Amino acid sequence: MRLEAITWDRLGDLLAERLLDLDPADGGSWPRIAFDGAPAAHPGDLAERVAEALRLHGRPSLVVGTEGFLRPASLRLEYGHQDVEAYYNGWFDTGALWREVFGPLDPDGDGRVLPDLWDPVSDRATRSPYVQLPPGGVLLLHGPFLLRHWFPFDLSVHLLLSPGALRRRTPEPDHWTLPAFERYASETDPATTADILIRTDDPRHPAWNG
Repeated sequence: MRLEAITWDRLGDLLAERLLDLDPADGGSWPRIAFDGAPAAHPGDLAERVAEALRLHGRPSLVVGTEGFLRPASLRLEYGHQDVEAYYNGWFDTGALWREVFGPLDPDGDGRVLPDLWDPVSDRATRSPYVQLPPGGVLLLHGPFLLRHWFPFDLSVHLLLSPGALRRRTPEPDHWTLPAFERYASETDPATTADILIRTDDPRHPAWNG
């Protein structure tokens, strides 16, 4: 696959422009976009950049991170702090994401999205207020393993790191998570599944297939 070099600023602008003309596949009112990638790839930074570009175009959006939908520690860490299977299959509350994020954006939804549910630091509910996303507003969801849950995305972006870059850019205490990303690459192949691929081995010089 041919990838072209691009700057982060230009990338944010071009993605935002693409989203301006995107119609939800199910006929609803809210486009839903995935920014999929390991924490070391910082998919949330790109989501925020696109949100700012959309704002300059007068288009509302809401950035939501899956780290705000972690399960309580009693469930997440039931098998220890470094259990790869639990990290891959049990850390994120996908049921809550379906209920609180995607459900309100169904064609018959009301657009009231909960931006986060659980604070992993305090291990308590965040009690954040719901956010009203107006019709035409764009959901920008970021986090790891997004493309394996059948979430109804209208466009998916995957931030790719080679295995070597992923290891280098992942903090040493988190190296135990690396097998989960190897499994994700093998089972889901997000590099070819996603609509847009961005290689981020060098964080200063991304490249994409747009």
